[in-house]
Amino acid sequence: MASGIGKRRAAAKKDKAPNYEKRRKEISEAAARVFNQRGFRGTTISAVAEELSIDRASLYYYISSKEELFDELIREVSVENLAMAEKIESSDASPADKLRSLIVDLMGSYARTYPLLYIYIRENLNHVADKRSQWAKFMKQVNRDYDRAVISIIEQGYSDGSFKNIGSAKVVAYGIIGMIGWTNRWFKPDNKKLGAEEIGNIYADLVIGGLHSGTLSLSK
Repeated sequence: MASGIGKRRAAAKKDKAPNYEKRRKEISEAAARVFNQRGFRGTTISAVAEELSIDRASLYYYISSKEELFDELIREVSVENLAMAEKIESSDASPADKLRSLIVDLMGSYARTYPLLYIYIRENLNHVADKRSQWAKFMKQVNRDYDRAVISIIEQGYSDGSFKNIGSAKVVAYGIIGMIGWTNRWFKPDNKKLGAEEIGNIYADLVIGGLHSGTLSLSK
């Protein structure tokens, strides 16, 4: 029975059936809410089914496990963010403009995908089950590649003199990424008083101002 469901799920996914994709999206959004409330370990398929007001058995047509759903959602968002970071890094913009774009884009991504990336930040990739080890390995590489893009932008600013060399580009990059990631403690995308773009620009001003060598502009 499980094998038959798996085959039907694979076929529907491959054919991109409209109703299938729409239902998957609804399940993903419901799962994100449950993950946010309970954490990864506290989330169950039954809890996701309850959030959707459907029976648990119906979910298995769309997902095989909570791990599959979580891993797929996080992989997709993270790969998109990496592609954007690498595009910014390799652009012809100034290091200051690159850094602003990257900070604003990352903050925007946290808002667009809320709360998925925040859940991921709270997870420990060193303690995933063996069957998820390949996913964890892939995600660690994505993280390293993203870090490298940020480090490269800092180094570009050091190299052309637009950033004051205050120390290790890696430490500066980790500080920037950590500062934005810490918003998981308080940011809510439905807060109309302070949106993601405004927060991103505030942080960009803070960082770029600290790196200011006297040869760059803070204009947005």
